[in-house]
Amino acid sequence: MERCRKLELVSTAQSMENFPESSSKGTKRRRDEDSDAGNTFSLEDDLSFTDTLVALRIMRAQFPLINKGSVEPFILKSQLYSSVKDRTQVDRELESLRRDKVLRLFKLNTGQDDHAVMFLDDYLNQIDRVVKRMEGKKVKDCEVFGWLKTHVLDSKLETGIEHQELCSLLSLGGKVKDSHISVLINAGILTRQLIDPNMYWFAIPNIGSLLKGLVQGRKEIISLLSRRRYKEMMLASLEKKRLRMSPLDVRFHLRDLIGSGHLRTDQTPTGLIIRRVSKD
Repeated sequence: MERCRKLELVSTAQSMENFPESSSKGTKRRRDEDSDAGNTFSLEDDLSFTDTLVALRIMRAQFPLINKGSVEPFILKSQLYSSVKDRTQVDRELESLRRDKVLRLFKLNTGQDDHAVMFLDDYLNQIDRVVKRMEGKKVKDCEVFGWLKTHVLDSKLETGIEHQELCSLLSLGGKVKDSHISVLINAGILTRQLIDPNMYWFAIPNIGSLLKGLVQGRKEIISLLSRRRYKEMMLASLEKKRLRMSPLDVRFHLRDLIGSGHLRTDQTPTGLIIRRVSKD
């Protein structure tokens, strides 16, 4: 029964990937349907997987539909660690999927060793939306986006790139100027590494507000559990909570916090309990 249900969710995830973006009315309808689905299925029903790609597709399908959303679905590596118990398997399968150009990994600047995973098609769609916006504003040097997609992203699969290598790859498309690099940075596609200014991280455009919500949501849930007598709460009750400080839903944060070791789950006769892990 459980296997059939997960296969059904994977099928749903795959069909969602092919579902075209429609009008704002259609988006709102999908958001309402997603909200209803979130109330129907508990995290407890699909907290454990044996395959990283299956976990990725289901988590992509369950990604919160953010109001004014301009970010394609992404998954945190910590969330995969919470659902696929063998972390070595997760790392190995992510590396294989990265080499096969199914997805990309991104280093996040949230103060921890956080990495986001995004399917490559979603990432390219994200870039296309940024390009359209910047072209609409008559930003100069937008040809660099085409060079980036063709000559950089297709060959440079790591999370970062050195300045000279970036310029060398971009020059396969045309004459590179400093302004081209500035356009990529202003678009949120590249960020400078603080330790080495000659190195860049590849980044997800428009993700800034969600990263702020990620950090604040973590603190809000930890604080909520810390105020309880035994620092624990039934999952069924916790899932009903609405976060004040994060646009991401509770399920998104719980997977992250469990995978990063801040929370743990314990099965009881009455259901799954979420407990805060003591630092002592």
